Order: sequence, then structure tokens, then C-alpha cells
Amino acid sequence: MKASFTIVAATLALAGLSSYTFSQPVSSMIDSTTEAPAAQGTVYDYTVKTIDGKEVKLSQYKGKKLLIVNTASECGFTPQYKELEELYKKHGDKVVVLGFPANNFGGQEPGTNSQIATFCEKNYGVSFPLFSKISVKGDDTDPLYKFLSDKGKNGVVSDAPTWNFCKYLIDEQGHVVKFYPSKVKPMSDELLADILK
Repeated sequence: MKASFTIVAATLALAGLSSYTFSQPVSSMIDSTTEAPAAQGTVYDYTVKTIDGKEVKLSQYKGKKLLIVNTASECGFTPQYKELEELYKKHGDKVVVLGFPANNFGGQEPGTNSQIATFCEKNYGVSFPLFSKISVKGDDTDPLYKFLSDKGKNGVVSDAPTWNFCKYLIDEQGHVVKFYPSKVKPMSDELLADILK
């Protein structure tokens, strides 16, 4: 830090500004260059498969916020499907809920894609987009989730899902905004405030 300050002071002296007074300390100006890394792309760079096997580019959701959730049918948090559907119906003009079934935690999503789709429709009336079952953690992590959980790639978040129903909020330009653990409910004040602002 002393070396950096000396370089700044010497540069100012050469420019005849050695007596110039900054409105903030020089050290804070120097430290500001160590901000979080810029995002290396957006979620719009990814193509995923719907639960019935059709390829979809996430870029089709440009202009709306996204709430990306890893879901499971046999979990204590499974009733969150109801609130995810409520969120989608009440605030679908602002946010699209995207459900990604995964069997990474305690074998709580053992079903096939077709069984999962039937379960979600029958028990929770799910109408928001559901996608093919993927892995969200470990060696076989889906590329989308590698991006979501790597701050070096997304510029903001370094959290990988720790259980089912973890959530990532994406802004209208496809940038990751925030990670929420399973316990944060879809219709919670915290999540709604972030979506509606």
C-alpha cells in the first residue's frame, strides 16, 4: 500500500497537484480497484431442456427477472411448490419461476421426468416452466448451475445449492443478483422485495 501511495503522490507532484485535497482518502481510491470480478456472461448463454425434452434458450426470458430453483418431490421443502406457483401467478409480469428437478440431496427426487411433471401438476397445479432432471452439485453439475455457483463466472454469487429448493434471482438482463437458501420461502417479504423493486 505504501508503494501505491508513493506512486500516486509522485504522479500528482509531476502534474503540479501535490497540494490538491481529495474528498476521500487516496487509500480508498486505490482499494476500489479490487472489486468483485465482472460477470463472464449471463444465463442467456445457456440452453436447457424442458421436462418433456425440448431445447429452450434462456435468452427467451429477456426482459423479466428469473427465479431459478432446484426442486424435489420428496423433500420437507416440497410444499414450496405451492408458493412458487402462487408467486408465478401473482407476479408473472415481473418474474418467471424456472424449476430444475434434481436428485442431489438424500435421493429426494427419484422420479423420471414424466413422473415429476405428473406429480407437480396433480399435487400443486404447477404451471411455471419445469425442466429435465439435472445435477446441481458435484462432478456432474449441469453447466447452468456451474455458472450460477461460480463467482468467477457470474460476478456475484459463489453459493452452490446446499439442499433442495435453493433459489437464484436473475435480473432482466440475465445477470445473477442473489442466492437464497432453501428456508427462504418464495412468498417471503425478503424475496418479494427483491423481485418487485
